[in-house]
Amino acid sequence: MLKYIWMVIQDLFLSVTFVTLIHALLKARFEKKILRIHTAGILLGVAASVTLAIVKNTTNKIVSSRWNHRIYILIILFTLAFLLLYLLSGRKKAAGRETGGVLTAAAGAGLSFSWIFYSLPGSIAYPFVFNTMGNGYLSWFYFQRLIGWLLAFLIMFIYARLLFVCAFQIKNKALPAAVLLIGTVINAFYCVCRFFVPFVNRAKWLNWPFTFDKDKHGWAAFLVRIGSKYTMVFIWIVAAMVLLLIAAFFAENLHVTDPYDNPAQHRKLRARNRSHRRQAAGLLVFLCVSGLSMSVIKAYDTREIALSEPETFTVEDDRILIPMDTVSDGHLHRFEYKTENDVNVRWIVVKKPGSASFGVGFDACEVCGNAGYYERNGQVICKRCDVVMNINTIGFKGGCNPIPLSYEVEDGTLVFTLENLMAGEKEFK
Repeated sequence: MLKYIWMVIQDLFLSVTFVTLIHALLKARFEKKILRIHTAGILLGVAASVTLAIVKNTTNKIVSSRWNHRIYILIILFTLAFLLLYLLSGRKKAAGRETGGVLTAAAGAGLSFSWIFYSLPGSIAYPFVFNTMGNGYLSWFYFQRLIGWLLAFLIMFIYARLLFVCAFQIKNKALPAAVLLIGTVINAFYCVCRFFVPFVNRAKWLNWPFTFDKDKHGWAAFLVRIGSKYTMVFIWIVAAMVLLLIAAFFAENLHVTDPYDNPAQHRKLRARNRSHRRQAAGLLVFLCVSGLSMSVIKAYDTREIALSEPETFTVEDDRILIPMDTVSDGHLHRFEYKTENDVNVRWIVVKKPGSASFGVGFDACEVCGNAGYYERNGQVICKRCDVVMNINTIGFKGGCNPIPLSYEVEDGTLVFTLENLMAGEKEFK
């Protein structure tokens, strides 16, 4: 659940911020009919993203890297066009304002379409991979991830709505314009950095007449490193600028500065200012929620979970002996045996609730490999995919269950043969 909250917010934060600011500034500067051009670009981007996500995950006709590379080009070109037209439209006289507005809105629509088409398909496609661990669509495993996914979209929607209100209603329109223009330049630079990835990697599928050499074109490799390693830096810069916008909007509504003729008008203006301060506070809350999702929640969700230390056992001839009373407390017990090939073969034992039998299997599965399992609040969890095991099914093949390991019970002792253990050696190489 947590994974899809921070992943969706991280994927969409920049595009949601920029598209919202474009819409607010176009509405503040031009007529409603011109704003419809940008709205059409947004709707077209969403429709294209949904289509791409479905086609990509139901067929083999879409190669993401190729699409992304060409979208980078669109973003760069539309960024240059929008910046130029937006700046010029503010200087033209009223007579040429409508033509400039149409061109500016068209460039903004193209830029918004490109941003949405780049960031949204991946987020829409996440539900396609919720059910990859052998669980059904009606399982709790699926629904808890779906809830996180939907919650992230709800957070982004409310954030966008509050940002639009603040950017549209702020008196100092230069500030949201500066946030947008600086942010678009920063994002375009990020796209330039990502643009050179296939060239530096010597990809041939682009059918370009040249590729970059890492030694001769060190600047290209430098840009690729920036785009690959510092993605979050671009996000935090934009988040900081939005924070500045919130502070300015809140500050200009602390006191009534507009003229009024009577106490009734004064009360109305004070009520308006209170409403604006609440909107600024709401935007701050959802900006913080987004920031915490991409930092604290992400760090918690991606933390390295250490497996418990292997426990001791006795080896007699070609058999491994584990007393039942040492593994009958209902908790997960891990064991490890080093083979002649210097491979550490791990297996787990857990007593099944309400039963005299044990769940036994290698500390690996056919889906997630040898990542291992750990215990959390009395539950057995796969370290890699975070799926909760049904303890009663441990020892049975299928899904993310541990690979079964045969054993026998003799005089209160679990007996494992080295031959059976060696059968799982390949899983831990």
